[in-house]
Amino acid sequence: MRADLALIGFGHVARRFVRLLDEQRHRLAADEGLEHRIVGIATRRHGAIHQPNGVDAALAVKHVEAGHRLDEIAPAVVTNAFQVIDALATSDAPLRVVIETTTLGIENGRPAIDHVQAALAAGCHVVTANKGPAAFAFADLHATARTAGLSFLFEGAVMDGVPVFNLIRETMPTATITGFRGIVNSTTNHILSALEQGEPFAPALARMQALGIAEADPSLDVEGWDAAAKAAALANVLMDAGITPHDVRREGLGPTTGERALDAKARGQRLRLIASGIRGQLPSVALTELGPDDFLAGLSGQANALILTTDMLDDIAISQLGGDLRHTAYALLSDLVTVRRRAGGLT
Repeated sequence: MRADLALIGFGHVARRFVRLLDEQRHRLAADEGLEHRIVGIATRRHGAIHQPNGVDAALAVKHVEAGHRLDEIAPAVVTNAFQVIDALATSDAPLRVVIETTTLGIENGRPAIDHVQAALAAGCHVVTANKGPAAFAFADLHATARTAGLSFLFEGAVMDGVPVFNLIRETMPTATITGFRGIVNSTTNHILSALEQGEPFAPALARMQALGIAEADPSLDVEGWDAAAKAAALANVLMDAGITPHDVRREGLGPTTGERALDAKARGQRLRLIASGIRGQLPSVALTELGPDDFLAGLSGQANALILTTDMLDDIAISQLGGDLRHTAYALLSDLVTVRRRAGGLT
């Protein structure tokens, strides 16, 4: 089965996804019966491109990474994300999938929500790594997709490629999630680990920026907004909360965080930024001292973990001991395979 893809957003994650698609091309064909081609790309700074017979994605990656515009590759027939989505809708491929990886808009989840709505209205499935749609508008988007018989998937929104939503949806029938607690932001966990070793804040953050994990403007991470958006997404999807990140009680890293981290370590504790929620209550993101017997206290560097409290299986811990762009790209790939399996009646 062939899938035509349109990439909305072409930053670090999307470009790694392009490379991963190429790396896994034979495996996808052999194991999943899935062939794919990228027919459109839209970016904020580098223009847009649509070619019905397929874009040379490797060339597009090189072009953008060299600072060039996509419309230098071919004459511009599209100029923005919505035109790329409309063009994808005219494809005769059995599967038409929008891959949305734009930056989180913490004010209201846009433009990612607009992209998802446009894709669903055009009859396209949606896979996104953006937290905004699930954090701000999950119920409406989920209902729209379900009514249209389309997929709206976002496994990469919380813990990169580690299955959270897929795990619950596919392997925990009838189970109810009553709460969650975890470390869900790699950048702040790396910084806190460095601070408790006496390292200054700036070089610890710079390493995460160099890896492409933290943005050039790291305020969403450092001020706790990224974790708040993930907490809202978890609460909305797993506990029907109907909230936004602005409803999450939020704390971030500040001028005294280094002293607090060193003081906690001296007393045998660990200072970590913890996102937590209980069904029926507003979630929170807070700097929290953890004792040595706490599972989350042992997570250092880029490690993430989420503890889910359930009615059937008590507490379940899901952990990722490292994180990089490949993991988030894999989440997009995993969701694409889910779209394929659903279309083939395999799941």
